[in-house]
Amino acid sequence: MAERLAELDARKAEARVAGGEKAIERHQAKGKMTARERIEYLLDEDTFQELDMLSRHVASGMGLEDTRPYTDGVITGYGKIDGRKVCVFSQDFTVFGGAVGEAHGEKIHKIMDMATSMGLPIIGLNDGAGARIQEGVAALHAYGGSSFATLARPGSCRRSR
Repeated sequence: MAERLAELDARKAEARVAGGEKAIERHQAKGKMTARERIEYLLDEDTFQELDMLSRHVASGMGLEDTRPYTDGVITGYGKIDGRKVCVFSQDFTVFGGAVGEAHGEKIHKIMDMATSMGLPIIGLNDGAGARIQEGVAALHAYGGSSFATLARPGSCRRSR
């Protein structure tokens, strides 16, 4: 049992730097926060509960089968802002440029559905390059589906810049 828990901890540690240390350093050198840093900055301290941390894409072709980072380029979960529960997703530019693939989109849809069913606000921290074209139609469906889901949510027209 201890061995399996150690393996789980190792996978979670890998997921926390899914794009790799060098990509994170390049990102921060541009003065940008990582996806995790943005969530930590936004939410009340120690309230974030991540969902689907160990998700990976299942695409093949164009070398995708050789690179299967955890999180698939988006961090999703829930936490609190000033004591109020919110759902959040944050695209991780260090993983495939934050581009939306099938698993990435499914994670966003899941957190949007969770927010809707619980009556919670959803906050999307976008830092991505659009759809992950290497995944073809599945990526386009995920990308378009999250846009449609956003527009279909009650009160979704409020946006800040």
